[in-house]
Amino acid sequence: MHILQLCPRVPYPPHDGGAIAMYETVRGLAEAGHRVTVLAANTPKHHQLATALDHLGPNVRLVTVDVDTQLSPLQALRNLLLSHEPYNVARFISPALLAALMALLRENAVDVVQFEGSFVAPYLELLHQQAAGSQLPPLVLRAHNIEYTIWQMLAARAGNPLKKWYLRNMAARLEQLERRELPRFDGVAAITEEDIARLRALGCTAPIAFIPASFDLTRLTPAPEPPRPRTVFLIGSLNWLPNLEGVDWFLREIWPLAHAEMPELELHVAGSHPPAHLTERPAGKDKVFIHGFVESAPAFMQQYGLMLVPLLSGGGMRVKVVEGMALGKVILSTALGAEGIVARDGDNMLLRDSPAAWLDALRDYYHGRLPLAAVGAAAARTAHNEYDTRRVTQRLLALYQQLLDQRTGTTTGGA
Repeated sequence: MHILQLCPRVPYPPHDGGAIAMYETVRGLAEAGHRVTVLAANTPKHHQLATALDHLGPNVRLVTVDVDTQLSPLQALRNLLLSHEPYNVARFISPALLAALMALLRENAVDVVQFEGSFVAPYLELLHQQAAGSQLPPLVLRAHNIEYTIWQMLAARAGNPLKKWYLRNMAARLEQLERRELPRFDGVAAITEEDIARLRALGCTAPIAFIPASFDLTRLTPAPEPPRPRTVFLIGSLNWLPNLEGVDWFLREIWPLAHAEMPELELHVAGSHPPAHLTERPAGKDKVFIHGFVESAPAFMQQYGLMLVPLLSGGGMRVKVVEGMALGKVILSTALGAEGIVARDGDNMLLRDSPAAWLDALRDYYHGRLPLAAVGAAAARTAHNEYDTRRVTQRLLALYQQLLDQRTGTTTGGA
């Protein structure tokens, strides 16, 4: 097959969850012998050379279009007053990117077009308008998150009335967008089983396949050396609001009590774009260390002991959680943080939701009462059995084949 993958950013380097999910899709399809053309918005925040994916071999072609997605207070205000589109999505709409998409479809025999998430979903409507009734290949949405639910959760916990209003407004706009665009896709690759129900509730009647994020597990193996004792860590992009909300909740509700009771316990926080209230903390104050961006997430994870996932809002699947599992880390997470992952409390992960329950788990870790070796080994087995890129790629190909068979009226088995 020849797959055209439309991305809101160049999926390289694979440092964060979104980039990893997109990159592994490209790598898996190419290694399975298929051609992949990646058309990506080349944003200021993630700008890359057009050669960024050359290492994946001749089956992969990267086409980039510069798109200025930088936040502008004036544009945000104009969007709020004059448009119904969510501003965080509108920033990714570019006439030049649409023109590149149309040119690739005109000049190439493309079997499937895959849209990577809600930020590029508006191109579906624009593509239909430009196509003017001509036959398009099957159009597939890779649903990384159900975006409006994330903003609803954030709004529900926002204390500032103006912030609460803005978050609710954004959630309503995102829901309107997703309800409008979802029925027009020919198929959807949902990243969690929970998201399938959310997609159906939004009015999606197209075939939906559960296809989790995948990983190159050859580079994720437990370290031979034990981590530093009595250390816990968090890792994730700190300009993604759900991650930041979780870090702030942990630092406010749990860490002061944990530090007072367990003074030797250290907390290490890594993630790109940490806000000032984290970076301005004195290094080591209350045994909290803010590392900011780290070049290698696996190398960072392997240094420290218990992995923390204090997520309170969100949808989709936390890629860093599966990376931690593959590395044999014991993970303490909220139930939401482990959503979409084969997580079994007390077997391959620890699932806790209340601050009191988190404190109990931290005490057990601090005093050596957790079966770290057994839980970590079970986590690694789960990751390798469920999320290897080769296995997940076959599920994605089955969805493609189902949609192509529907076009021709043939039957080769469902997704």
